[in-house]
Amino acid sequence: MLDLAAGGGRHTRLLLERGYAVVAVDRDTGALEAAFAGHPDCRIVGLDLENGEPWRLGAGYDGIVVANYLYRPLFVDLAAALTSGGVLIYETFMLGNEAFGKPSNPDFLLRPNELIEAFAPRLMVLAFEQGIVQRPRPAAIQRLVATKGGIIPLD
Repeated sequence: MLDLAAGGGRHTRLLLERGYAVVAVDRDTGALEAAFAGHPDCRIVGLDLENGEPWRLGAGYDGIVVANYLYRPLFVDLAAALTSGGVLIYETFMLGNEAFGKPSNPDFLLRPNELIEAFAPRLMVLAFEQGIVQRPRPAAIQRLVATKGGIIPLD
């Protein structure tokens, strides 16, 4: 599993607790190192893609989680990095969030339907929603769950 822009490792922890091996990636790995250094199933990678570091995370991920992070040039790489049957879970802020606080810069806010338009040509979209949520704090968000080249059984 890949936890991109892992921050403090909230999703990394959840994935590790469920038995997955995780590659936790962030520009600043301090919090990840403090929480997971030495964990046998966690590899921590420092990577600053927005400042010119190239994608060096390879492919072969059964799942990718991206939360509260937007860097549009990665969309193609994320889809390509999934294995056949792999799942992408993506949630971040969209236009309208400026009414609730940060982020408010339109460069860091998705346009309406942007996630589905970006990933539907490459992946099978299983779920998509956008709008205002109230928890954990009010925000305008988009959420997408998609799979590569297969359908996930519902049972």
